[in-house]
Amino acid sequence: MTTASTQLAAASGLMSLVLFIVAVGVLALLAGGFWMNSRVKYNESPRPRPEEQPKLPPDGPVREVRENRESQEVPQTPKGGRPLTPYELTNMDSRPSASKERPRWSRGSSGSFGGGGLGAH
Repeated sequence: MTTASTQLAAASGLMSLVLFIVAVGVLALLAGGFWMNSRVKYNESPRPRPEEQPKLPPDGPVREVRENRESQEVPQTPKGGRPLTPYELTNMDSRPSASKERPRWSRGSSGSFGGGGLGAH
C-alpha cells in the first residue's frame, strides 16, 4: 500500500463535518416540509359533519334506466353540391329509439374486434 492510498483511506475530519452538515440540512428540509403541511391542513375547510353528508332520496336509491338510443341522420349532400366540412355539421345528438328490441350481435360472434369469434360470415 502506498502512502497516497493510506492518506485517502484515513478518516478526514473535514469529510465528517461535511457529511454532518448535509445530514442536518436534510433533517431541516424534512422538518420544514412537515411544518408547511400542517399549516396547509390548518387553513383547509373542515370536514363535513354527519348531518351535512348527502342523503338518499325519499324514493330510495336511483335505478339504472335502460333505453335504446338512435343518432340523428347525417345531412345528405345534394347532387353537385359541395360536401359539408366537420365545422358545418352541428352537434349530433341522440334520441330515444321507438324500438324496444335491443340490438344483438350475430350468432357465434363475440361482438368485439379480435374477440376470438369467427365473425359475421
